[in-house]
Amino acid sequence: MRHFLAMALERAGHDVNSCEDGLSALRVLEAEGQDFDLLLADIVMPGMDGIELSQKASKISDHLKIMFITGFAGVALGNRNPGHEKARVLSKPFHLKELVDQVEELLAA
Repeated sequence: MRHFLAMALERAGHDVNSCEDGLSALRVLEAEGQDFDLLLADIVMPGMDGIELSQKASKISDHLKIMFITGFAGVALGNRNPGHEKARVLSKPFHLKELVDQVEELLAA
């Protein structure tokens, strides 16, 4: 799935850095955090979940916009996500065009 998401975003003109899990993504953000405009993360990931990753990422880059993809939208943001009230949530299943449209809308905001 990660490959298809990255490919769709790249075709839409976005630079994408794809990581296999939350811990890898955190390492990339620690090394290059100010270079990113958006963190797109699944809520459920190995190593570190998307919510914990977003909280750590926001400390690295305060301008970073957050978007979650999840099959659990009803509980995605609950009480575990302080400070990310404006984070977007895209519920699975979704069409790749819907993802691209949501990303572009969020980046334009």
